[in-house]
Amino acid sequence: MKQLVEFSLDDDTTFFVEVDEPETAAVQRVALPSGRLALKAQQSFDQALDTIKPVASKIISKLNDLNTPADEVEVRFGLKLTADAGAVFTSVGGEVSYEITLKWNQSQSKKRDGR
Repeated sequence: MKQLVEFSLDDDTTFFVEVDEPETAAVQRVALPSGRLALKAQQSFDQALDTIKPVASKIISKLNDLNTPADEVEVRFGLKLTADAGAVFTSVGGEVSYEITLKWNQSQSKKRDGR
């Protein structure tokens, strides 16, 4: 079942996200102006995203260590927001996948090779 969850930003701005009902009861319920109830996320949106920063940084760091670093790097992965866990990598078919696109500018490659 879907549930509204209130997330906050570091500047105290709040917004709502529709998520799956949390599996734990360790979430706070808040009343909306309409009288409906929503859940309050256990951590701010910024804190939730901070949990995935080390993974994204490690991917970029490893790709920058290539013998011939790409001129452009694009990394895509799915994130899911939850009331109790914050941001988690989402899976498709039981597996978490990353899509990585590396691009080399041909004229830049020639300059690096001395052509």
